[in-house]
Amino acid sequence: MIIRRRFGLDRLKTNNEIAGFKFATVGVIYAVLLAFAVIVVWERFSDADTAVLQEAGASATIYRLTNGSGPEAAAVQNALTSYLELVIEKDWPRMAGEAPTDDVRKALDQLYLTGTRMSGSSGVQSAALAEIYRQLDVLTQSRRTRLQLAEGIVPGVLWLVLVSGAILTVGFTFFFGTENLHAQIMMTGVLSAIVFMGLLVIVSINHPFTGPVHIDSEPIERVLADFGHRT
Repeated sequence: MIIRRRFGLDRLKTNNEIAGFKFATVGVIYAVLLAFAVIVVWERFSDADTAVLQEAGASATIYRLTNGSGPEAAAVQNALTSYLELVIEKDWPRMAGEAPTDDVRKALDQLYLTGTRMSGSSGVQSAALAEIYRQLDVLTQSRRTRLQLAEGIVPGVLWLVLVSGAILTVGFTFFFGTENLHAQIMMTGVLSAIVFMGLLVIVSINHPFTGPVHIDSEPIERVLADFGHRT
């Protein structure tokens, strides 16, 4: 409305034909960029979800492989329980933006230490022991993945491009002029809403462990509940 009052309808109408072709190019370029960003962020969000499931699955496997295998195996189960409880109590708040803590890392070190002590245990077969070590590696890698992704997926330069592109794309519509001003305002509003929804999706899942759409610790809590260590 401000642009219409400033330049007038007749002057703006002269831009319609040429600006229409240019706006089509601008719109396609920004649409491709926005779609690419949404796809990348969603894939990384899925990676974070998969990492949590892998961590829970590896923990459940270790529990099963150490059942009834002597005191060394029981020590591994206790160390694993302590680790998972600290993951829920410390890691999840940390990934949501609170102050970092070394408690979980120390619990993971203790889990590895108790795992290495099983090497001399006669109650554990070598094949089971090798699988326990492999699952410990999976658990460690999964934790590293979710901690990394919790810091945010979209880099700052991409945010600059996305926001600037949204402003320029919507602002480009101000060069057009139609007889029905209210219809033009509605069309510009619809375009703005669509661009905003695309950006909202990215903002909502940019930090996988916080915000309106987030990954919770339910898979790990379920593992503790399945093996009687948590209600």
